[in-house]
Amino acid sequence: MSSDRARADEAQRNARNYFAKDKQQLSAALIERQKADAAEVAKTARLRALRLAKEAADRAAAAAKPPTPRAKRS
Repeated sequence: MSSDRARADEAQRNARNYFAKDKQQLSAALIERQKADAAEVAKTARLRALRLAKEAADRAAAAAKPPTPRAKRS
């Protein structure tokens, strides 16, 4: 009986260790995913700012450029 109890205790200890390691791996993966998501959000914000600045510069250049005369139809 004593050896059965010892085996059961050891099995329970092994199971706890297994699930603790699994939980640590999952949290490490979650942290890594959150970092990747934050990097993607920052990249998207940077690219959006660049695009909006370019669009504003293009509008300013178009406004400063005199309109081209159109050919008259006969």
